[in-house]
Amino acid sequence: MGREQWKKILVGSAGNMVEWFDWFVYASFATYFAGAFFPDGNPTAQLMNTAGIFAVGFFMRPVGGWLLGRVGDRKGRKAALTLTVTLMSASAVLIAVAPTYAVAGYGGAVVLLVARLLQGLSVGGEYAASATYLTEAADPERRGFASSFQYVSMTAGQIVGLGLQIVLQRTMSDDALHSWGWRIPFIVGALGAAIIFWLRRSMLETEVYEESADDDGTVGGDDKGTIKALWAHRREAFLVIALTMGGTVAYYTYTTYLTKYLSNSAGLSKETATLVSFCALIVFACLQPLAGALSDRIGRRPLLITFAVGSTFLTVPIMTLLQHAGSFWPALGLALLALVVVTGYTSINACVKAELFPTGIRALGVALPYAIANALFGGTAEYVALWFKNAGTESGFYWYVAGCAAVSLIVYLTMRETRDIDLNRVKSVENVREAAESVA
Repeated sequence: MGREQWKKILVGSAGNMVEWFDWFVYASFATYFAGAFFPDGNPTAQLMNTAGIFAVGFFMRPVGGWLLGRVGDRKGRKAALTLTVTLMSASAVLIAVAPTYAVAGYGGAVVLLVARLLQGLSVGGEYAASATYLTEAADPERRGFASSFQYVSMTAGQIVGLGLQIVLQRTMSDDALHSWGWRIPFIVGALGAAIIFWLRRSMLETEVYEESADDDGTVGGDDKGTIKALWAHRREAFLVIALTMGGTVAYYTYTTYLTKYLSNSAGLSKETATLVSFCALIVFACLQPLAGALSDRIGRRPLLITFAVGSTFLTVPIMTLLQHAGSFWPALGLALLALVVVTGYTSINACVKAELFPTGIRALGVALPYAIANALFGGTAEYVALWFKNAGTESGFYWYVAGCAAVSLIVYLTMRETRDIDLNRVKSVENVREAAESVA
C-alpha cells in the first residue's frame, strides 16, 4: 500500500479517535464534574442529571446521521468530514469553559446540554462519513483492510481517554479533579479536533465520488442524499439496522460497559477493572487490520457469521465466567476472547454497509440506519444491563446480548457477499443487487 493510501487512511480515520475520546471522557469524568453544574445535595441526583444530558447525545445521533449524511452525498465526503470535526471541537470547547452552578446557576447546565447536542450530531455523522471515505478511497482489493482502521481509531480514542484518566487520577488530588481537573480532557479534545480539522482541510475528495458527479459537481440529481432516495433503497437500509443490531450491543458490552461490570458485578477494584479494559482494548485495536485484510481474501460474510455464531453461543458462558474471574489475568483472558469474537463484526462492518449503497445515497444510507440501530441497541446496552441487575436477574442481560447476535446471524446467513462490488459501477440499487448476485 502506497504513501497516498496510508495518508487517506490516517486523515479519514483520525477524526474518529478525537470523536470517541470526547464521547468517552464525558461519561468517565461525569463523576467529577456532575456537582459543578447542579445544586449541592444528593450526589445521585447530580449524576442522574448529568447522565440525562449524556443520553440526549444518543438521541441526536440519528439527526446527525441524517444531516451530515445528506451533506456527504450532496457536497462531498470531505465536506462532511470537515463539518463533523468542527462540531466536535466546538462541543469540547463549550464543556471546557462551561460556567459552574455557583457562577451562572443552571446556565452552565444549559451550556453542557448544547455541547452534548453538538457531540451527538457530530458522532452521528462521523461514522458514516469516515466509513464512506475509507471505503471509496481504498484500492478495491484492500477495502476491508482500509476501513478496519475506523475501529482502530475509535478504540484508540477510548484508550487515550482511559490513559489520561489514569494519569490524572495518579497525579492530581481528588479535590483538584472535582474542582478544575475535569476540564483538562476536554481541552485536550478541543486541541485534537483542531489538528484533525487542519488535516482534513487539505484532504482530497474520493475518486469514486468525483467520477460519479454530474456536470455541476453533484451526484445523483436532485434526490441525492434525501430521505426519498433512501426510501428507494429501504431494503438495504433495514439490512444495515439488522446487521448492526448484534454487533453494536456486543461492542458496547465488552468496551464501554466492561469496566463497570468488572467492578460492580465481578468484584474487581476499579483500578484493576480499568487496567483490564485498557489492555484488552489495545489488543482489540491491533486485531482490526488483520481481520480486515482477511476479509479482502475470503469475503465479508465469513467474518460476520463467525462473530454472530460466537456471540450467540459464547456470550452467556463468557459473562458468567467474568462475574467470577476474581483477578486481573482471568478477567483479561475472558475479555480478550470476547473481543476476538466481536472483531468479526467491528473490523469490516463499515465497508459492508458502504458497499450496499450507490454513490449518491451512500453516506446517508450508512449514516441514518446505523445511527438508529446504535441509538436503539448500542446506546441502551448499559441501561439494559443495569435494569436486569437491579431486577435481580443479571443473567438476563447475557441472554439479551446473545439474542441480538442471533438476529444478526440470520441476516448474515441470508445476505449477499459484497466484497467484489465495483463502487465505480454502482449507480442504483439494481446494480448493487446484480453485482452482489454475480459474486455470491
